[in-house]
Amino acid sequence: MDNVLVLVRHGQSEWNRRNLFTGWCDPDLTEQGVAEAVRAGRLLKAQGFHFDLGFTSALLRANRTLSLILDELGQQDLETIRDQALNERNYGELSGLNKDEARVKWGDEKVLLWRRSYDIPPPGGESLKDTAARVLPFYKTRIWPAVKSGKNVIVTAHGNSIRALIMYLEELSAQQILEREVATGVPAVYRLTMHGHVEDRRDLVA
Repeated sequence: MDNVLVLVRHGQSEWNRRNLFTGWCDPDLTEQGVAEAVRAGRLLKAQGFHFDLGFTSALLRANRTLSLILDELGQQDLETIRDQALNERNYGELSGLNKDEARVKWGDEKVLLWRRSYDIPPPGGESLKDTAARVLPFYKTRIWPAVKSGKNVIVTAHGNSIRALIMYLEELSAQQILEREVATGVPAVYRLTMHGHVEDRRDLVA
């Protein structure tokens, strides 16, 4: 299998479990998150995947997810590039707050707007549009050239950095991508043409 790109949202983190806005904060995986990453690795191994290059964000939960996947694949020495361009959306003043606390402070309507609009950021933070503005240049200059050259590439990142990639790859509208859920620890396998278009996409689930 060549020209394959696999995107994996990190396993559940401690702050996911506590329903906190995480962003660029750096909590570790929960036991469930570890299990999700291990399962992702086993699913990829069962399908015969072997990777030539890995990319991940600068944050622990994505790094550890990739490490656990590679342990299952027996590819602990895979060349891996870590870059904050793949970091989660920065939630600014929402970071570290419970979602209920945020609603009390700013009101339901504003918090929903920040969470579900494409281009309206929370105070001091990023919108999905802002996130895409750093993710996509990195994809086009670092990730896509590797895939185009025939390499199989795995990317472990975050809900919104992966949404930015999905929106670009699948040519989705702003509304369509906001309605798209990205589950933790589920590998999304893309086979791309030489022009970067999606030839096939599937999720690996147990």
